[in-house]
Amino acid sequence: MKEKNFISAVVYVHNNEGNIENFVKQLSTTLNSKFLKYEIIFVNDASTDSTVEKIKKSVEKLSDASISIINMSFYQGKEIAMNAGIDLSIGDFVYQFDNALIDYDLDVIIQIYEKSLQGYDIVNAIPNGKKRKSSSLFYKVFNKNSNFAYELDTERFQIISRRAINRIYSINKSVPYRKAIQANSGLSIGYIKYNPTTNKTEKIDKKTRKERSKTAINSLILFTDISYKITLIFSIIMLVFIILVGLYTVVIFFTNNPVEGWTPTMLFLASGFFGIFLILTIIIKYLSITLNLIFKNSEFLVESIEKIK
Repeated sequence: MKEKNFISAVVYVHNNEGNIENFVKQLSTTLNSKFLKYEIIFVNDASTDSTVEKIKKSVEKLSDASISIINMSFYQGKEIAMNAGIDLSIGDFVYQFDNALIDYDLDVIIQIYEKSLQGYDIVNAIPNGKKRKSSSLFYKVFNKNSNFAYELDTERFQIISRRAINRIYSINKSVPYRKAIQANSGLSIGYIKYNPTTNKTEKIDKKTRKERSKTAINSLILFTDISYKITLIFSIIMLVFIILVGLYTVVIFFTNNPVEGWTPTMLFLASGFFGIFLILTIIIKYLSITLNLIFKNSEFLVESIEKIK
């Protein structure tokens, strides 16, 4: 007997013409085998290839699914684009696929749903094995400098309950980094680990790489105390430097005849301005992110929403 819970699947796509047809076929077949009713929402983040055309062609033969395509006005990055998809979804449970790469057995899609029925509001599908060095470094630094109950990891996709979505959006309507908000929501988080079925990796273009780097930096500043630690370290360095320069000033004062006021002036310029500008840089960056989240006029900009079926 099929599950009666209504399921939404939000899929992020950006120039995925090479694998999107296979993804649509595999996903729809799996969902149809398990669920009585479901919808698939594709979030097209300004693709410049034939991704959208291939999606439309692939869903023509689907009879039981509701299909929508959200076309973003311009490239806005994965986090913002996925927020648009989640905002449109109506499912009791929502799958979130950050890319169209399938490196797992399709049973994993069902397994994380069944895991969620055991009392987990959020369940992640996490691949075993080596991860990108940049990703490993980010999660290592993030987990070490945050106070979250759950450590973040690289997941391929996840399922999240409607209760969790409501909780997350009550914390912050503008979600800058979904995984950090989820880990700090106080809800139960589970995971299913799997062995990848292929060595293929997601292709990342220059624009995507830049967007992910920006998200990583913003997340470290917003959700960890790394900025405070950096400021503290440099403050200690400045203090040691000032002490050394002070000792040097005293030695020069008693052993030479320096120009009056030269040493204190150099001390002020070298240490004071260095420290002030460093601290101001961190503060300004933090304030710019905070103000953007609080006061920006819209969470995302959508060009159109196409109801395919």
